[in-house]
Amino acid sequence: MATSSSFAQIWSGVQVEYGDRKLTSDAPHSPPPTPIVHRTSMPKTHPQLQAGYKWQIVWRNVIGFIVLHSIAIYGLYLGLCGYVQIKTILFMIVVAACSALGITVGAHRLWAHRCYSARLPMRVLLAVFQTLAFQNHIYEWVRDHRVHHKFTDTDADPHNSSRGFFFSHMGWLMVRKHPDVSSKGGAVEMKDLEADPVVMWQKKHYLWLVPLVTFLIPSFIPYWLWQERFWYAFAVVGVTRYMISLHFTWLVNSAAHIWGTKPYDKNITPTENPTVALLAFGEGWHNYHHAFPWDYKAAELGNYRLNFSTAFIDGCARLGLAYNLKTANASLVEKRSRRTGDGTKRHHHQHHNHHHVEGGVWGWGDEDMAEDDKRVAQVID
Repeated sequence: MATSSSFAQIWSGVQVEYGDRKLTSDAPHSPPPTPIVHRTSMPKTHPQLQAGYKWQIVWRNVIGFIVLHSIAIYGLYLGLCGYVQIKTILFMIVVAACSALGITVGAHRLWAHRCYSARLPMRVLLAVFQTLAFQNHIYEWVRDHRVHHKFTDTDADPHNSSRGFFFSHMGWLMVRKHPDVSSKGGAVEMKDLEADPVVMWQKKHYLWLVPLVTFLIPSFIPYWLWQERFWYAFAVVGVTRYMISLHFTWLVNSAAHIWGTKPYDKNITPTENPTVALLAFGEGWHNYHHAFPWDYKAAELGNYRLNFSTAFIDGCARLGLAYNLKTANASLVEKRSRRTGDGTKRHHHQHHNHHHVEGGVWGWGDEDMAEDDKRVAQVID
């Protein structure tokens, strides 16, 4: 049961009605020496011509986008033309980084995919950061992302990339959802979220937490501490930061499903996109992530380059805040790449047959996850 309001829908564009539900949006190694670009094939039939489905524009979301983007452009003007203090710009970057971690480390890798476990102080901190990001509450975000992984680029995928870049980037938030999103999404397991008091507390109080945590506190801090004009701080730290963060997140749904290499599975649309990885704190290694959605690194990691989220999790693990970190061992990754990859990954081991469920797994705990993968996966305490 989701909680929403016209306020949240107008201001964020991340909660869109479709029946009685609302859905929201959706890791490192060096790029291969010879990049290969893959583009998704477009459907032969225009979506509006599909039987039983017709696009219906949600005008309040369209209006909300226009208002937010207008304020964001004004905020960029203030920042680029020197109307706000350097301290305010630096503070905006810090706030943006915290909100990004709330999505990548929190909503995505911890709660959606169960890639690792976190102790209460870390879960509380990530819940605050995720509220700061304002992409709907954790429960709704996780449900929508699990639907995306279970039914990637089908009618049940809320941001189906086969409908083009704009639709998967932000256009899907401007129209009502395909009925399959609601009908098939209802079968996604959510009991683990319902058992987490942090998640359920945030869900219960989300409507008053959002204006306070997302906009008011970040805007008042520059006003109180170094006498920045409040409306300047609101435009720059509040809205401009928020819109930039949204677009960086949306690139994972759009660009990372269209352009890039597919070294782990050439049969799916997600790709390895270093630019998106840079902008989205390590979430652009998307072909690997869809092949191994339960890996806490969301990438084949040799270092922390273009994957700050993994560095953050490892740092928390050293402090004892994160544990049970799950990752695919080198042998499993090698076998999967040899069997289904596009050939852009360098191989160092001999090929062996290995059974693996191809797609349709939202993360650790999914009933469709192959038992072989559970046995060979590494769990770091």
